[in-house]
This record gives sequence, C-alpha cells and structure tokens, in this order.
Amino acid sequence: MVRVGLIYGSTRPGRFCDRVAGWAAEELRKDGRFELDAIDPAASPGVLAGSNRMQEEPLSLAEQIGLAEAFVVVTPEYNHGYPAPLKSLIDSVGREWQAKPVAFVSYGGVSGGLRAVEQLRQVFAELHMVTIRDAVSFAGAWEQFDANGRLLHPERPHRAMTTMLTGLHWWAVALRDARAVAPYAAAA
Repeated sequence: MVRVGLIYGSTRPGRFCDRVAGWAAEELRKDGRFELDAIDPAASPGVLAGSNRMQEEPLSLAEQIGLAEAFVVVTPEYNHGYPAPLKSLIDSVGREWQAKPVAFVSYGGVSGGLRAVEQLRQVFAELHMVTIRDAVSFAGAWEQFDANGRLLHPERPHRAMTTMLTGLHWWAVALRDARAVAPYAAAA
C-alpha cells in the first residue's frame, strides 16, 4: 500500500472542490493500492481531515506531508492560476515534499484547470518532486457532476484516473525504495 495525501486546493465557502475531491477519494479507495489521507487547508489547522486511520493526536501539516509517499492535488483554476491557500500550504513545509510523486485532478471552465496544473508542475519541480504526466481534468466541471457529487458520465474520467494512478503508484514505490537505500539529500 502507498500512503497518498489527497490535497484539497480550494478553501472558498461553498467550494466545488468537495465534489471533485470526493470523486477522487472514491477512485483512490476503489483502486486498492493506496491508503488515503485527506489534507484540507479549510479544515482546522493541524487536523488530519478525512483520514482512514484513527489518530489519538492530530498530525501537524509537516507530519502529514512527511508521512505521505505520494500526493494527488485537486485544484481549481482561479484567474488562470491555482488558489493562494494551496500555495501557502505548499510553502509551509520543505524537505517533507522531496523525492515523492505528485499527480493532479483539476477542474474549471473551458481549460479544466490545466493552466493551474502547469504552474503547479513548476512549483513542485522546485521542491524536488516528480510530477505525473497524466492528469484528470474536468472542463465545465459544474455540468459534469450531479447534486450528490456523482459524475454524469464517469467512463472517460475513470479511465484517465486509472492511467494517472498507475503512474503515481509506480513512482511512489520506486521512490520509496530509493529513499530506503539512500536518503534524498537535496537542500530545502
């Protein structure tokens, strides 16, 4: 099992991110190769939101990021970029990100959030992370989900998610094995 942090990219009240992240979480659970921890900047600080593990003490953000072996970032596109709270979350830790893979599920209008993802790829490269080429993108996302958060036409997004998770799993295992042999030594 690979421990994956599912990062919610939006903190806006009434955010659509909950629907998209809910779908992504369900896909991760169905896959069977991942242990899921939700990392939600809108939740109380330091709380491991949506974890499928029981915690006596809430984990700090640095601990959550440090324990994760891979990440899936669910991000909207705001004004041709990614949200400021997501950048703040990313910048609040350093070494904990290094030598781990990150994949993207994006949503928005006509671009489906892909402009936000392209910017995030640059940010994560600076943190010595591997970004997964394949991603899931929801153009016109508000028309693709019903009121209960279910996709109206799930076939194509499911195929895209399966492809993305296959790459994420491969990189997570490869990098976990590499870190076990030789700790990653880049400066933060």
